[in-house]
Amino acid sequence: MKHEKLSRRRFLGGVAGIAAFTIVPRHVLGGAGNTAASEKLNVACIGIGGMGGADSGQMASENVVALCDVDWKHGAGTFEKYPKAKRYKDFRKMLEAEKGIEAVTVSTPDHTHAVASMIAIKMGKHVYCQKPLAHDLYEVRQMTEAARKHKVATQMGTQLHAEGYLRQLVEMIKSGVIGKVRRVDIFSDKNWGGGTLPTDKPAVPATLDWDLWLGPAPYRPYHPVYVPGNWRRWWDFGTGTLGDMGCHIIDPAWWALDLRYPTSIEAEPGPFSDQTYPEKTVVKWEFPARGDQPAVTMRWYDGSNRPPRPKELEEGRSLPGQGGIYYGDKGVILAPHGGGARLLPESRMKGFKAPEQMFERGISHWQEWIRACKGGPKGLSNFDYAGPLTETILLGNVAAKAGARLEWDGVKLKVTNVNAANEYLKRTYRSGWTL
Repeated sequence: MKHEKLSRRRFLGGVAGIAAFTIVPRHVLGGAGNTAASEKLNVACIGIGGMGGADSGQMASENVVALCDVDWKHGAGTFEKYPKAKRYKDFRKMLEAEKGIEAVTVSTPDHTHAVASMIAIKMGKHVYCQKPLAHDLYEVRQMTEAARKHKVATQMGTQLHAEGYLRQLVEMIKSGVIGKVRRVDIFSDKNWGGGTLPTDKPAVPATLDWDLWLGPAPYRPYHPVYVPGNWRRWWDFGTGTLGDMGCHIIDPAWWALDLRYPTSIEAEPGPFSDQTYPEKTVVKWEFPARGDQPAVTMRWYDGSNRPPRPKELEEGRSLPGQGGIYYGDKGVILAPHGGGARLLPESRMKGFKAPEQMFERGISHWQEWIRACKGGPKGLSNFDYAGPLTETILLGNVAAKAGARLEWDGVKLKVTNVNAANEYLKRTYRSGWTL
């Protein structure tokens, strides 16, 4: 007799008929809407070049069934890695056609994060979305609420969130190594600002669907000044240096200090235009007290702007190009971006004993999400965490545009003192695109 392979869906469908005789544990089945931990997820990847190539590459442990990119030349390496996956240029068509997709990675430019993610979420698919979560605050709030409503596993692509050195920094602050923290200076010497609107109109590469690349953004002629990687400096497509690096460098402060919505935001931007972000910015957020934790002032410095030098930093020792300085009433921590945290001055590290671990080690950011998709614990950068973080970061760009100190009601998603600034919380989509 020929034995037919029993699919997961047929097996789950038949469980009810044998329930009187056998109890199947939730962790074996993966639970309602989840995949059993022993089975592979059916994953689709949207945006597979650049960082998308890295994200899709991390799905090798699963069943990658479909790949989507508006430029098949840009995504060629990923197509070669997964030759059996169906290929698409339009993620809307892919999600409609491939009924078996269970989880989706979204690694497009910022301006299409929300539209791609929301389609998947509303279809009940788990979503891993690159940082920042979306292009504007309204989109972020919609994504966060939709993910909660549809009970899907989510993760924002801040891969350093899973690194041991970052988790140790958070543990140091939470355990009181430097006491109560009231001031944090965050900085990045990157510059995703400035630029001149091109006037020439070169031909669109044959491999690129320019209209799909634009997505919900206003139409403009193709130019290589935007793609493949320079889109971050343009208001219509990216979120500037703050949106790019803030999600990484502000993340440990947000986590360690249990921050939520700020009460006010103000920015000092360098010169900028209606097309491109400032080449340098200083942003200041004020956060209220939280339980036994005091109010916090956090400042962001980017481009050529640098934070004040801590008096505890030894003479002849330079600040790193990117990182954070945490000022507590019992000490100071310098945390270089991508490296281990150090007490200042360095002499305080002699005999230093790391605090007891609060967070697990040894699992990647991507595997943490895959585990959550299969019924495991939530990823630590899920949208309930990453949504308010991203909103707060993007408020810095709103303040730069508004040119005023903004008072913020985070629950209502509203600027309360400068009504005109609320226009920058949500953009109008090009015809044919919607959340």
